Order: sequence, then structure tokens, then C-alpha cells
Amino acid sequence: MVGPGSRKTAGSGTRTIIRIAILGIALSMAVMLLTNAIVTGFQSEIRAKVIGFGGHLQIGPYESSSSLESNPISIQQPFYPSLNEVQGVNNIQVYATKAGIVQTKTEIQGVLIKGIGTDFNWSFFEKNLQEGELLTLSDSNRTNDILVSRFLTDKLQLKLEQKILVIFIANGKERKRQFVIRGIYETGLEQFDRAVVLADIQHVQRLNGFERDEVSGFEVLLDRYEDLEKLDQIVEQHVGYELNTQKITREHSDIFGWLELQDINVIIIISLMILVSAINMGSALLILILERTRMIGILKSLGAANWSVRKIFLYNAAYLIFVGLLIGNVLGLSLCWLQDEYGLLKLPVESYYISTVPIRLDLFTVLSLNLGTLILCTLIMVLPTYVVTKISPVKAIRFD
Repeated sequence: MVGPGSRKTAGSGTRTIIRIAILGIALSMAVMLLTNAIVTGFQSEIRAKVIGFGGHLQIGPYESSSSLESNPISIQQPFYPSLNEVQGVNNIQVYATKAGIVQTKTEIQGVLIKGIGTDFNWSFFEKNLQEGELLTLSDSNRTNDILVSRFLTDKLQLKLEQKILVIFIANGKERKRQFVIRGIYETGLEQFDRAVVLADIQHVQRLNGFERDEVSGFEVLLDRYEDLEKLDQIVEQHVGYELNTQKITREHSDIFGWLELQDINVIIIISLMILVSAINMGSALLILILERTRMIGILKSLGAANWSVRKIFLYNAAYLIFVGLLIGNVLGLSLCWLQDEYGLLKLPVESYYISTVPIRLDLFTVLSLNLGTLILCTLIMVLPTYVVTKISPVKAIRFD
């Protein structure tokens, strides 16, 4: 016979196990929230940087897909600038490109001069501007100012307001142009930072032998990346068949393919955390059922059906899971807020392309994670309650 003191010890042990189970659920939810917020934030940051250099969609000649210097197309197009009126389109802007070589006394570096006009959206480069100012462009007057990356200024030992010489090959002849560094940007994407220099499109037009109304192509910026597939079809209808429309995801398929692989990590971690939560809660529920064997026997002897008794424990488990989720949300969302507000965790830019751990979490994701975890864990709890059906009322009442 187990004495009163032993009963107290058993009850205390059960409470401890239940608290551990709740803590496990809380930590699992916090990990799920942080994982989703970090991976989504990382994907969003990298996508925004790639899109900042080329727009969501590019419109140009068909033969320009693999060439930096394509045949010109007229700026007089039926979709320009009327495409700005399409819902979901943020801006359509012209561009022209020309490969060149920056030459200093001790170094040379190949670059891609990207000519832009007065319709250029500066929001991305404004966010990533490190020194100086953005270019002031005019349709009437050509400026020699350029915007270069921190990578180039460090490698070539350049500084703000310094004049640099850029060598171009045009019509088989060497042509030199002198520019002034007006601003310095840094995005962390080395494959772009090492090459892209922004300049007045009028320079590139002259170097390429374009007319004033001829450009290399158009870039289309959207309000939301999620609308890319839908708006790609809409833009194609406005453009017609004479020009090629290409998505940024296809042009840089390696980067976007790598970003999509991160979703697999999120799925694996969330699955593992839900499994851990279910195992913890299942173990606690089994112990709770065994401790309440006498009560189960009395209820069944009074005519209670097995499922009715099992529901009692399921409701109790659901409540404990809810408490764990509540604590996990407070913990996880607090950590997300701290990181987003103060950037406590830093990253090496050369490896991750960003300087701090990014955070992006929306209400729908938070609700989905909580509701999904609650439902799945509660359903899994049906298995441990099956023990109730094996308890004999006669033996249970005698059990102490």
C-alpha cells in the first residue's frame, strides 16, 4: 500500500513532468517562430537586393538574353510609360548597358556601366547608400557623376568626389571617359557590387551608338514579389510579341533556386519541433492517465464510455498545449522584436550578404503555426489516451 507521503511525492513528480512538457512546447514554438522569421527575412532581403539591380521584369530584344550589349530598341513603345497604370506595377524605367574597364595608376577592374534616366526608382540605392549622394539626372544636360560600390572604391583605392578614367571599346576602337564619383553604395552582393556602376544613360547611348530615343531595354518594378507570376503574364500581354519579357527569377535562377531551398530547412525544423512537442506532451499525458487510474475506474464503473473518459484527458492536454504555445509566442515574438529593433545578432557580409540577422514575420504565419501545432499535437494525443480503453474498472478501483 502506498502511503500518503508517497502520494504527495507522486503528485509533485507529475506536476514537474507536466511543466517540463509545457516548457518543451514553449521552446518548440519559439524555435518555429524564429526559424520562419529568420529564413523569410533572409529570403526577402536577398531577393530585394537582386531585384534592386534589375527589376522584377526586364523587357528587351530577344537576342539580348545572354548579351550585356544588345541591339537598341525604341523608347517609343505603347506600354511606356502607361504600364505604370497597371495595378501591382510600381515603376517602369529605361536602361542601357556598356562594359568598360576602370583604370587607376596601379589597378584595373572590369565594370558594367548601367545607364539610367530620370524615370529611375532610387529607393533601393537610397537604402544602401554609404557615402555621398544619389545622381541628379536631367533629360537636357548630361552629367559625368557616377555611383560606384564600396567594393570598387576599396579595391581600387578610390574616394568620394575623385575623378576616374573608364575605358570602353566602341566600333573596334578604344574610347575613354572621365567620371566623378558622386556616391558610394554597398549591398553585400559581391557579384553585383564588383561590377555595377550607375551613370547617366546619355553616356551609354553615345558609346553604344544609340539615338536619344533608343535604349537597351526596360525594367519593371512591382509592388509585391508574390505577384511576379501573375503580373508577368499581364505585362506580356501589354508588350506583345516583338519584345522579350524575362523574369528576374529566370535571369538569376541560381540565386533564387538557392533561396527556395531554404524553405526545406524551415519545413524540417517545424516538423521536428512539432514532433518534439507531441512526444513531450504524450509522455506527460501517459503519466497523468496512470496517476488517475483509480478515477478512470470509478468513472467507467458509473457507466462512462471509454471515449467520454478519453475526451477528459484530451481537453486537458489541449489546455496544456495552449499554455505552452502562449508562453512560446511571448518568448519567440519578443526575441524577434529585439532582433528586428536592435540587430543584436550580426553576420559576416562576405558569407551571408547581409550584416545582421533579418526578421520578417506576419500575422498569418504566426496564427498558422499556432493553430497547426495545436491541432496536430491534440490529434496525436488521441494515441496515448487509448490506454484508457485497457483499464479495467474492478482492477482500477482496487489500484492505489
